[in-house]
Amino acid sequence: MLLVIDFLTRFWSDLIARTDGVMTFRLFLQPTMALITALIDGLRDARAGRGPYFQRLLHAPGYIERRTVLREGVSATARILLLGVAMDVIYQIRTFGGFPYPLEAFVVAVLLAFIPYLLLRGPFRRLAGRWIKQRGDA
Repeated sequence: MLLVIDFLTRFWSDLIARTDGVMTFRLFLQPTMALITALIDGLRDARAGRGPYFQRLLHAPGYIERRTVLREGVSATARILLLGVAMDVIYQIRTFGGFPYPLEAFVVAVLLAFIPYLLLRGPFRRLAGRWIKQRGDA
């Protein structure tokens, strides 16, 4: 239990320390890339007549379907996630002189890339659906 508390304490203090100093630009770059990817995929969803991504993920009828929807989102953000991990590796090497926290690199990449994508793709799909419907009615 003490190990977990130490990990979480170090993780949050390292996460807060990442907001200034070396490689701060990645805190803007990764969410921006996730936003652009979510916009593109939201437009594709609207054109294909699919429901919002997060809703499809939560309400998929079975394990196979849910896994397919999740895989779609991960593959859409794979480059962003890999870039995020690579940027965090560089950050850790420059800050700590090595790569001591690989789990942190993955978690930061997910927080900065996949979570924004997950939250934005559905709203972009809804907006695009309205826009497409208005264009079609005009």
